[in-house]
Amino acid sequence: MRDVITLTSKEIARFFRVWKQTLIPPVITTSLYLLIFGKFIWDRINIVDGIAYIDFIFPGLLMMSVIMAAYQNTSSSFFGSKFQKSIEELFVSPISYPKIMFGFCAGAVLRALIVWLLVFIVGYFMADVQIYNYFYTFVFLILGSFLFALMWLFNGIFAKSFDDIAIIPTFVITPLIYLGWVFYSIELLSPFWQSISLFNPILYMVNGLRFGMIGFTDINVITAIGILVVFIVVLSVWILYLLKKGYGIRS
Repeated sequence: MRDVITLTSKEIARFFRVWKQTLIPPVITTSLYLLIFGKFIWDRINIVDGIAYIDFIFPGLLMMSVIMAAYQNTSSSFFGSKFQKSIEELFVSPISYPKIMFGFCAGAVLRALIVWLLVFIVGYFMADVQIYNYFYTFVFLILGSFLFALMWLFNGIFAKSFDDIAIIPTFVITPLIYLGWVFYSIELLSPFWQSISLFNPILYMVNGLRFGMIGFTDINVITAIGILVVFIVVLSVWILYLLKKGYGIRS
């Protein structure tokens, strides 16, 4: 257990050392979204099922910040270690592969939770911020941040250059976020696009957090939890296989 704590502590120290780059930008970005979509044009948009538009989009913006924080931590950290060749020292140590995976992801989850808290505090002054259900709020924050920490650890394993790290958020994450019901309800989509959206993991994360914060969701929260757990298990098994094989590390 001490080895996991040591690896996690290293990850925490890394993102705290450059807190102006790791913690502040998500707060500024989300504040701009709230200012533009929430304050400037909220009165031009119909209320969604009795919920003010700014209150409706705020949980989605929070989850968006959590996703990007988790991604940036694991992908940059793991690939940075590969680039500097320091990752080899980790793999020749007695620490097991599951602990290596968990250590990198734990640091990313903590960074994501800190970002969530900072954005939540800022949002308190701009929206009607509340917590409808603390349990589901916490569960979806943990599941969402852990899933994307795993996903970007997976990306870090395959990445061969810093350009490879930038491709995923641009061509994968951004479309998934905008198709993940952050800014709108499922009722606005045609049946075809509703079916397509069901394959988007961000959909379940956003709707789960939205239920935890304002009590509104388009998806059953138990179903959402089950789907996210399946994503996490499948991705974890795949990552452990790649780590044991030494893909992108020993070659």
